[in-house]
Amino acid sequence: MPDFQMDDIRAAVAANVITEAQAARLKVFAESRQGYRAHMPEDDEPFELFKGFAEIFVTVGLGMLFSGIMVMSAFFQNFSLVPFVGAAMAFGAAFYFTKKRRMNLPSIWLATVFASNLAVFVGTFLIDPLDLSGVEYSVLYVSLVGMAAMAGWFALFKLPFAMFLFGLFGLGVAMAIAAIISPNVIDFLRLREGLFDLNTQSFFPLATLGFGIAAFALAMVFDTRDPHRVSRFAASGFWLHVLAAVAIVNTVGMSLYSSGQYGLTAAVLGLISLVALIIDRRSFLTAGILYMAYLLYAVFSGDGGSFKALMSTLLILGVFITVLGTWWAPIRAVIMNTLPNFPLKKRLPPYVEKA
Repeated sequence: MPDFQMDDIRAAVAANVITEAQAARLKVFAESRQGYRAHMPEDDEPFELFKGFAEIFVTVGLGMLFSGIMVMSAFFQNFSLVPFVGAAMAFGAAFYFTKKRRMNLPSIWLATVFASNLAVFVGTFLIDPLDLSGVEYSVLYVSLVGMAAMAGWFALFKLPFAMFLFGLFGLGVAMAIAAIISPNVIDFLRLREGLFDLNTQSFFPLATLGFGIAAFALAMVFDTRDPHRVSRFAASGFWLHVLAAVAIVNTVGMSLYSSGQYGLTAAVLGLISLVALIIDRRSFLTAGILYMAYLLYAVFSGDGGSFKALMSTLLILGVFITVLGTWWAPIRAVIMNTLPNFPLKKRLPPYVEKA
């Protein structure tokens, strides 16, 4: 009989053969006998967008089917009916493709269709295209409805990607609140400037930073519930980390970079890289790569022109990312063994501890 792998446990959870709690207990038992890291790739960070071409095929088919039915509903001359039909169809189809079949890509597509059509449907009753005064309140209400809907979707269908959509609606809430607090500070509909730059004296960068911190905190709640990353909790945390990283890194990086504080920008990017290693999430580091490129290009462009700056930036970033990506686990192990004990250290993903 071939060795039992972690993918088998994930598949069993997805197929409802065992519960997430049973999977966690099974892993704890296996770790006590053999050691988890001995049977798991050192740099493993589970992420699965689709399982095979069949899911792509089904998603394309659903897209065509939904488009045809929604176009047909437009013949009734009631355009608010179109997004309602789209949301209702997505909700109904999710009971089969998500709840029963557990198909990843069709489930992600259905959740996205539901969320977008729900937002449009609610927006048609709240927003008057001819009078956009007070539109920030309409955006707030639409985003709150969307957050509640996606929280319900997550509870009903156990789909991790629903947390990504939940977070997007949460960002909408943050932006709307910022617009309500500081009206006329910025064009809310265009967001032409100041979205991430704290130097603009606008509430929008504070909103994005606050949203990023909140998303990061919620992601860590999921991560600490599943440090071995085999259940939907870790996958939910991944999607929230993507949003949190973009909000935090862009706000802090843009604010420091625009004010010419290159040294402090480099220090913050180094701190973000350290946090990414500690929590074993590459999304923070990925979000910071753009500002690393900006910083290096700015430093080198003053010495030998744009070509030399571009060449030096690509070489340095290439070496940095390749080395860190190749030896992520050993580097993380050194950092974790060096750090003193802190409350969540034992609830983070395991690492090779010094004897």
